[in-house]
Amino acid sequence: MVPRKLRLSEGLLPQRYIRISLWISVRLGASLWLSFFVLSCQPSGNRLNPKAPKEAYNTTEMEVRNERFLSTVHVPVSIALGDVERQINAQVNGLIYEDNSLEDNNRDQFMTKVWKRGTILVTAQDSLFHFTVPLRIWVKAGMSVLGFTQYKETEFEIDLRFKTKFDLDRDWSVHTQTQADGYGWVRRPTISVVGVNIPITNFVGRMIDKNLGDITKTIDQQVRRNVDLRTPVLKAWNTLREPYLLSEKYRTYLQVVPKRVLITPLRFEGRVIRATIGIEGYTLTTTGTKPDVHPAVSLPDLTVVSQVKDDFQIGLLSEASYPEVAKIAAEEFVGKSFSFSDNRYTVTITSMDLYGQNDNLIIKAGIKGTINGDVYLRGRPYYDAHDQTISLKDLQFDLDTKNVLARSASWLLKGTFARTLEKQLTIPVGSQIADMQKRLQQQLKNNQLAKGVVINGQIDEIKPDQVYLTPTALLAVVNAHGRINVKVEGLQ
Repeated sequence: MVPRKLRLSEGLLPQRYIRISLWISVRLGASLWLSFFVLSCQPSGNRLNPKAPKEAYNTTEMEVRNERFLSTVHVPVSIALGDVERQINAQVNGLIYEDNSLEDNNRDQFMTKVWKRGTILVTAQDSLFHFTVPLRIWVKAGMSVLGFTQYKETEFEIDLRFKTKFDLDRDWSVHTQTQADGYGWVRRPTISVVGVNIPITNFVGRMIDKNLGDITKTIDQQVRRNVDLRTPVLKAWNTLREPYLLSEKYRTYLQVVPKRVLITPLRFEGRVIRATIGIEGYTLTTTGTKPDVHPAVSLPDLTVVSQVKDDFQIGLLSEASYPEVAKIAAEEFVGKSFSFSDNRYTVTITSMDLYGQNDNLIIKAGIKGTINGDVYLRGRPYYDAHDQTISLKDLQFDLDTKNVLARSASWLLKGTFARTLEKQLTIPVGSQIADMQKRLQQQLKNNQLAKGVVINGQIDEIKPDQVYLTPTALLAVVNAHGRINVKVEGLQ
């Protein structure tokens, strides 16, 4: 029989034992929670979860497309002397000079009327115009005979010769300085006295010499009024301002925003007057609808220079949207596996995404294998002129990704993962640039913009500029350098 005391103690544990058990339970529970917390902070099943780099951009697509390049459009102007003759003869006709008073000029007792007799001839030599002006002249002059003044009339024909220096003012008006250069008699003047014709060549010659100043002044006025360079240059100016369609596919227009007009001194070569006009301005490309440009009605002031350059440059752009780039990257890398440390570790790329952070392209790569999750890399995009692609340099893991990998997968840092992506991730854009270059060259080849205005140009070289990261796309910019001429012929 069991003692009652012992029976009373059945099922009861000593108080000390209870306290020890409670302490063990608390410690065990704490250990389990600590273990769970530690495991939750580490990759679940080696799960990576680095912080994503913040998306940011320094420039917009419109700002890149509106980047301007200062260029000079070279405009050789040639004006045939035949055109000058045509203009002058069309305007100078009939009566061109008259003095209707015998009392003016200190009572000179001389009246005259001058008509154009034939075609005014124009030649040029040593930077001077030479005019031969055929005239028919009527004269009424007072002559003193035995103390009495008699008035006699006569007509004669003469070829007056002038030489003119030709300049352009800043406001594009023509400025001439004409001097007499002698004359030749075609039909000499005579008067009839008592039925006898008396030569009065010397007398009339003195009168002509006296009035040549007025005649040269009239010629200057006629030349200034009728020789017009402003009109053809304004035509070229407005033609250049008109946007040109470079690519219908990409809705890209070439636009010139002229700012200043330069001109070299006039040169006389045979029967042609030559000068070179330079229209200095900015060239840019725009996309979308055709820019609305209203014709200018005036020209800026003219600046005379010794030489006008014939070079120009224009930025040609190719665009690759982020979804397009991500698709190219996915086709290249998704499903691709990488092994590390003699095949002890492996990862396979499961997804690719890309976006920008200022000057860097951020690559988000999903991976699975020894570790799982996302990793972020950053690299600088650039235009590879040799391969005509957007490529990357200095591609490496983002700092936060690098810190996470250093704790859990340092072998990935030491492998070829980043180098392989840098080497093989290329975005082909050469076809876009080649297409726009071809279209630009077509626009510059013997293109008659208007009657008497022909544009010719040549692209000499393409130089890469840089790749811009915008909120919507990567834009690769290359600079097309070349020469462009707008030839203006004749005076219309």
